[in-house]
Amino acid sequence: MTTSASVPTGSESAITAGDTVTDRLVEANARYADSFADPGMDARPVLRVAVVACMDARLDLHAALGLELGDCHTIRNAGGVVTDDVIRSLTISQRKLGTRSVVLIHHTGCGLESLTEDFRNELEVEVGQRPAWAVESFRDVDQDVRQSMQRVRTSPFVPHTDDVRGFVFDVKTGLLREVDPAS
Repeated sequence: MTTSASVPTGSESAITAGDTVTDRLVEANARYADSFADPGMDARPVLRVAVVACMDARLDLHAALGLELGDCHTIRNAGGVVTDDVIRSLTISQRKLGTRSVVLIHHTGCGLESLTEDFRNELEVEVGQRPAWAVESFRDVDQDVRQSMQRVRTSPFVPHTDDVRGFVFDVKTGLLREVDPAS
């Protein structure tokens, strides 16, 4: 897999005047589509699992978890926090698309550890409107995983909560460490 850290900087990958990163992505999609073959899958994940994780670009979830296309639903946001929208996605995933397990993955070195709810105040001053959403920052990644597990387990909308597990992904080693929900 090519990451932004390993993209060549020579003329072959340089963005020409007027091109944007989005242009580059669209061009890559055209090359992908040239050899694309419909895998014949439906929207129901083969492994009946939904993975909720941080949007951090260092997390290659499919590689880290040994997953293939079609194995899982992947729900990502800043921090991997279980918000109302994550509950919405999990509810649809379970009630309409057959998932039964939920895996929550936070990670070391998360950017939310350095933010506070003051970020909302800063935005309000800058743009003249206070965001309706919470930042959901945290100082203790394990405690935040526990909170996320609890939010899934207590949601009246998510019916299958007997297999909800939480982990911290170490961005330096690639290893998952399970978080005990009772600690």
